[in-house]
Amino acid sequence: MSGVFDNRSCELGEGPLWHPEREQLFWFDILGKRLLSQRHGKPLQWQFTEMVSAAGWINADELLIASESALFRFNLATGVRNDLCLLEANNPATRSNDGRADPYGGFWIGTMGKAAEPQAGTIYRYYGGELKRLFHALTIPNAICFTPDGRYAHFADTVTRCVMRVALDDMGWPKAVPETFLDLRAEGLNPDGAVVDAAGNLWLAQWGAGRVAAYAPSGDFLRAVSFAAPHTSCPAFGGSDLMTLFCTSALQGMEASARAETPDAGKIFAAQGIARGQYEHQVTL
Repeated sequence: MSGVFDNRSCELGEGPLWHPEREQLFWFDILGKRLLSQRHGKPLQWQFTEMVSAAGWINADELLIASESALFRFNLATGVRNDLCLLEANNPATRSNDGRADPYGGFWIGTMGKAAEPQAGTIYRYYGGELKRLFHALTIPNAICFTPDGRYAHFADTVTRCVMRVALDDMGWPKAVPETFLDLRAEGLNPDGAVVDAAGNLWLAQWGAGRVAAYAPSGDFLRAVSFAAPHTSCPAFGGSDLMTLFCTSALQGMEASARAETPDAGKIFAAQGIARGQYEHQVTL
């Protein structure tokens, strides 16, 4: 069974992150320019002056956060921000979107047009103090996640309705041309955020379908977990045993009648005992 984890609604919920040292969930409301969390049942919020979308954990007190202009260290206790590098800061038409730390201590982050302009997006990797472009001419980069053995990365451009897989070298850099892992065009499904569990299965939020669907390493469909919101946006595994599947959702693009019919849309959900996740990788600076 799944239910609402937090009652605050997000216009565009994204980027859930279970911090393994704090045993605490963080997530973003991109359009609301805020980072959200809960601690011992108490709701927490950090407000920013620009859109923020994704994070990795550096240590017990600091996150790496992606915004529309930079990647920065953020101290949760003091609220102090220290920029690490610029992220398309000279292009006010774009913002950050989906991102995740990789098994090698790097951080992958996608950018996109604020109005989803065609091919305005890019996926970068921050590693060893440098930001390097990996893939470009994307529209809505999503589904960034990694296999447990560190051999492959996944990503998607939502508008293509395909999830790609690319082989990585022993430092975590792509070493081959990306190949199609999932082709969802025939089903009309829109791939959004994704995470890989400890068994290597990919759990994919599907925008407009109100669910997170699981696929085996072979690409075969396994099962789906439904949530009470049509625009499911990104999953994460967490909880003390990593057996809870969290999922953000969004109100964006919903008419007033649809919002009234689904009052929990835009909230973050939790489903217990679904599968065992991986610990989120630590960002190495």
